[in-house]
Amino acid sequence: AQFVPTLLQAVLGALPADRSLPCRVLVCGGEPRPAALVPEARAAGVGEVVNLYGPTEATIDSTWHPCPAGDGRAPAIGRPIANARMYVLDARGAPAAVGVPGELYVGGAGVARGYLGRAGLTAERFVPDPFSAGGGARMYRTGDLGRWRVDGTLEFLGRTDFQVKVRGFRIELGEIEGALRRSGGVADCVVVAREDVPGETRLVAYVVGDGEAAVLREHLLRELPEYMVPAAFVPLERLPLTANGKLDRKALPAPEGDAYARRGYEAPLGEVEAALAEVWAEVLGVERVGRWDHFFELGGHSLLAIKLIERMRRVGLHTDVRAPFTTPVLAELALAVGRASLEVEVPANAIPEGCEHLTPEMLPLVELTQGEIDRIVAEVPGGAANVQDIYPLAPLQEGFLFHHLLSEEGDPYLTPSVTEFDTRARLEQHLAALQAVIDRHDVLRTAMAWEGLREPVQVVWRQAALPVDEVELDAEAGDAAGQLWERHDPRHYRMELGRAPLLRACIAEDRARGRWLLLMLTHHLTSDHESLEVLREEISAHLLGREAELPAPLPFRGYVARARLGVSRDEHERFFRGMLDGVEEPTAPY
Repeated sequence: AQFVPTLLQAVLGALPADRSLPCRVLVCGGEPRPAALVPEARAAGVGEVVNLYGPTEATIDSTWHPCPAGDGRAPAIGRPIANARMYVLDARGAPAAVGVPGELYVGGAGVARGYLGRAGLTAERFVPDPFSAGGGARMYRTGDLGRWRVDGTLEFLGRTDFQVKVRGFRIELGEIEGALRRSGGVADCVVVAREDVPGETRLVAYVVGDGEAAVLREHLLRELPEYMVPAAFVPLERLPLTANGKLDRKALPAPEGDAYARRGYEAPLGEVEAALAEVWAEVLGVERVGRWDHFFELGGHSLLAIKLIERMRRVGLHTDVRAPFTTPVLAELALAVGRASLEVEVPANAIPEGCEHLTPEMLPLVELTQGEIDRIVAEVPGGAANVQDIYPLAPLQEGFLFHHLLSEEGDPYLTPSVTEFDTRARLEQHLAALQAVIDRHDVLRTAMAWEGLREPVQVVWRQAALPVDEVELDAEAGDAAGQLWERHDPRHYRMELGRAPLLRACIAEDRARGRWLLLMLTHHLTSDHESLEVLREEISAHLLGREAELPAPLPFRGYVARARLGVSRDEHERFFRGMLDGVEEPTAPY
C-alpha cells in the first residue's frame, strides 16, 4: 500500500484498539514523514516501511529508503532509484561536502521536458546537467534542501523557500528542525522566524513531545551555532493542520512571555535590579524579567546587547559594553553596573557648528593636509559647498570598510529588504518620507573616502538624493520579489561607497499581482539594527504628518569621538591578544 504520511496518520488514528493494518510493504511519499510514524505503523501490524522522495517534474519518485524498525530519527530519503541521479549543490552549483546542506537537484531519465507554455520558468528550474556524460542532459532544481549522510544516503532538511535571515545570518529552518528531531524527546516540530516585536525577528520552535526547553536548547548548542538556536520553545500537543492535512503556519500561536524564560522566576532585588529588569523587558519584548534570568536565553543577541547598553545609559546605568556578554544574568549584571563607565568627555571643538571653510585646524579628530582635503572635496558633487564635515571612521566602521575592500565580489555588510505597496502613489509617498529622513541625519548623508589618504575618512554631504532605479520584470520568470532580490544579491552586488547616501532603492511593478515593490539596500557602514528601527519610525512620522514631534537629530561625529577617545587601539589590541592567546591554528566556527 502507498500512503501520503498525513493520510496514514489519520488511518492509524482511526483504527480500533483490536484492529491492525495488515500490510507487508507500506510506502510513504509526497511529503516529509514524521519520525514517530514508523513505530506507529509497525505497532499496527505493518511489515516493512519504505520512504520515497521526488518531485512531479522528475516523474514523482526519485529516491527510496527502507526505514529500520528502531530508527526514531527523521527519515532519510535514501538513494536514487534506477536511472535517476541526485545532486546536493551549493549556491555556486558545486557539489556540497558530506554533511553540508545544499539544494537538491534531480537528473536522469525521469526529468520532464519542462512546463507547458512557461519558457521562462522552464529555463529557471530545468538547467543543464554538467555532471552527465551525455550531451544536452538536464537536471531539475527542486527548491528542496538536503545533505548527504556519512552512510551515503540523502537527508531531507526542508524547503529553501523557508530560508530566513536573522541578524544578518542566513538560516535554513529545516536544519534546525532536523537537529531537534534528533534530540530523542521530540515527536514532531516546526521552526519559524517571527516578528512579534516590531523590527525584531526571532526564531521560535514549536515542539510536540516531552522535551524540555532547557534540554532542547543544550542539545541544539552542541549541534548548531548559537545564532541558529531558537529564542523560544513552545510545547504543543499537536501541530495545527489545514483542512487538507498540511501544516497551518498561520495558526501557530505567538510565544507567551514565559516561553523565553528558562529559569525559575525570582523578583529583582533593589533599585538597580528593578531598573535593569524594566530595561531588559523593553529591549527583549518580554513581560517580566527575574533576577536569575539570562539575557541570551531570553532571546537576546549581540545587536540587542548594544541596544541594551544604550537604553541603560539613558536611565543612568553605566557599565562596560562587554558586560552583557561576561555577566549575562541580571543579578550579576547589576553588580557590574557602576564599577566602570565609558562616558568620555568629548572636547568642545570635536563637534563644530559647521565646516564651511575646510581646513586641517577645523578637523580635530583626523590629521589631514590641505591637499588631502582638496582631493576629498573634488569627489563630492557641488564641491566644498556640499561638504558639511569630514572626520575619521569609528573602529567598527574601519572593520566594515576593510571587509568591503577585501571582498572581490559582493559585499558582506549589505542588507536588502523588500516592501510591497498597493499603488505607485503610496510608494512615492514612502520614498519622499525616506528622503526627508535622509535630509535630517548627517550619517545618512555620509560617503567614504580612502584613496590616496593616510587613513580612511567619512564625508558628510549637505545634500544627498536617494538613488532610485526603476526596472522591468519578466512576467514569466517567477516571483517578482525574487527577481528583484536576485538582481541585488549581496553575494554579487556591490555598492559604491564614495557616493552618499549609502542607501539604494530599486522599484518595480508586479503586474501579475497589481502591486509595486521597493527593494532597499542599506550598508552597515552607516546603518545598523538600531538606526534602521529609527529610520522606520521617522518615515512613519512623516507619513502621518507628525515630523514636528521628532527630536532634534544627534550628530554622528559625537559618537565617533566617544568611540575613538574612549578606548585606545593599544587597549583593544591587548584585549584581543589576551583572548586569542594560545590559539595556534584556525578553528572551525562550530
